[in-house]
Amino acid sequence: MAVSRRRSSAVRFCPDLGDRALATARHDIVIGRWQGVRDLLRATGDDWPLRTHRIRLLAPAVAGSTVVEAWRAAEPDSADAAVLRAATEVVRVFNRAIAAGRGAAPDRDRLDVAVMACLGAADAHPADPMPWASLLTVARLYEGGVERRDLRGWWDELRRRDPYHVEGHVQMLRYFSARWHGTHGTMYDFARDAAGAAPEGSALPVLVQIARVEEYRYAAEGAKGQPVRGFGQHWSGELAVTELRRTYDRWLGGRPPGPVPLAEATELNYLAHAACCAGLSLEARALVGLLGERAARVPWVYTGDPGQQIARWRMPSGA
Repeated sequence: MAVSRRRSSAVRFCPDLGDRALATARHDIVIGRWQGVRDLLRATGDDWPLRTHRIRLLAPAVAGSTVVEAWRAAEPDSADAAVLRAATEVVRVFNRAIAAGRGAAPDRDRLDVAVMACLGAADAHPADPMPWASLLTVARLYEGGVERRDLRGWWDELRRRDPYHVEGHVQMLRYFSARWHGTHGTMYDFARDAAGAAPEGSALPVLVQIARVEEYRYAAEGAKGQPVRGFGQHWSGELAVTELRRTYDRWLGGRPPGPVPLAEATELNYLAHAACCAGLSLEARALVGLLGERAARVPWVYTGDPGQQIARWRMPSGA
């Protein structure tokens, strides 16, 4: 037991996933300043993957404060502020839904406010795919989902700006999941179709591994704290291993050695998690090594203690 605790404590979970510039901006949020956030997004420019990664992590950080409102008041014409405010409104309605408990109907007016903020951000920054990803996110909270034409329209707008936008695809996958407004089959069909159409080097093939996590979460919620049964081959079955290796090869296989870009840190955690759960020593050690200081608690937390799981596959110091 002592060994497990030492291994777990050796894994550091950085809320910024190793993004030092983001960490500086988050410090500004803590002290109530918005200028660091503005400077960060201005410096990020139209690098859509990195911009999405940063907004996705900034929005929860500002959701409990008035930082984004202060920025909007000071610079009402800032497109970056509009995009962040929209993502923040989506986080806030999810936070309220979580606090109310699953099964409670979200406040429709609050959902509509979030949607209008996203549409306003899309007008303010027409080239940015992030407002459309935010719309696909909040769509899950509508009872029964949103109108098919709205969902299709938002999806088309996202893909018009970035056809391989990973965050947007992840949100659409979750919308189609059994946890929300679809089925396991619909979710896997979407994931496999998107993975198959992705260019070499894209992180999109990891959608298949994200779908496996979503299916497991659905079963875990149904088990209500009891052991999840019937999932012995979920991670290590022939199909799961084949798809894992396919993702590894298509996403990372042809790349030169070196760290994965900051924008792909979240997705890398899903692939590393899948390899560790499957017990694939070679892939698991390689992917955990790539993680470095970019380890995130999700998705590891769904299958046990995150630190212990990662530490098990870390190369020994000096190896």
